[in-house]
Amino acid sequence: MSRIVCVAAARSSLMKMAPVLRALTRALPDLETVLVHCDDYMDGQFFTSLEMRLPDFHLQVDRGNHALQTAQAMQGFEPVLEQTAPAAVLVVGDDTSSLACALTAAKQQTPLFHLDAGLRSHDRAMPEEINRLLIDQLSTLLFTSEASATSNLLREGISQARIHFVGNVMVDTLQHELPHAPSPKDVLRQAHLAGFVDHSGSYALLTLHRPSNIDDPRRLRTLIETTVKLSDEVPILFPLHPRTRAMLQQHELGALLDTPRVACLPPQSYRNMLGLMKHARVVLTDSDGVQAETTALAIPCLTLRENTERPVTVTEGSNAIAGRDPSVILALSRDILRYGGKAGRMPPLWDGHAAERIADHIGLWLAGQDDR
Repeated sequence: MSRIVCVAAARSSLMKMAPVLRALTRALPDLETVLVHCDDYMDGQFFTSLEMRLPDFHLQVDRGNHALQTAQAMQGFEPVLEQTAPAAVLVVGDDTSSLACALTAAKQQTPLFHLDAGLRSHDRAMPEEINRLLIDQLSTLLFTSEASATSNLLREGISQARIHFVGNVMVDTLQHELPHAPSPKDVLRQAHLAGFVDHSGSYALLTLHRPSNIDDPRRLRTLIETTVKLSDEVPILFPLHPRTRAMLQQHELGALLDTPRVACLPPQSYRNMLGLMKHARVVLTDSDGVQAETTALAIPCLTLRENTERPVTVTEGSNAIAGRDPSVILALSRDILRYGGKAGRMPPLWDGHAAERIADHIGLWLAGQDDR
């Protein structure tokens, strides 16, 4: 029996891995999948909501500096490979632990598959960009979600035979989970903020977590002050990432958000976030995942960065690059609030069947290995 080790480095990776595991089970019943989770925090309810089994191995990699994360993940993952002796390792995305597991697989000469390959922001100041570049160079099979990702890989000298355009597997999960997403009123009731949004139900949704936005106190202050100004025109829901909350406290900026038109929420479940995104007038974010999800939901999105690794969300979807200039952010937000913003269209192969295509390619690869 063939065996594949599937690495979900962080919570966000699980949302991409869940449909792939289901598709592999359906398409390749003789294939054994081994699930490895690397985050130092594991929420059993999160696995249940995604209809996933608990991981076979939990590496518990600390959320520390990148060198520490890399070392811990490599030390934890090497015994997993020795114990399981898989035909291949599948890693998701661009987390530091994903890179560490990819390096470990390469050093043990285990074939590597990369899901969400080829995404590029062209900003090497982002740690994730370095991770993407290195994982792709080590990979045997590279599964891409948009045409630009394929073009990036070809420019970097990767053979077309190793690249497979399968679509965005996040859309598979979104379509699977959307019927279970609660209403914004239910989410606010859970957070004891039932009366926050008025009878019109109009609100904006904000997420911030990128180090480039939250680690610099001046930049973080500017974004928070811009948020408060925008709240004069529309109530803003702001689920706080743990690192963002910590940076607000460290830089003594939390008091800026003590305003009745901005509601700071605790971290939300995936279903809750879908419910909030689906009904928002506009979403402001620095997350590539949220850029993709808002495009799939046809909700106007403003990216609070100077670049994106998912350009298809801008060229075809509902996303626009707002950068970090307060005047630009406010002008684009007001335009969306007044005129509705762009809905865009669904990019090619964002159809909810990406995981099935991935399973088909893996099946063909395994059959080829058996024939050798």
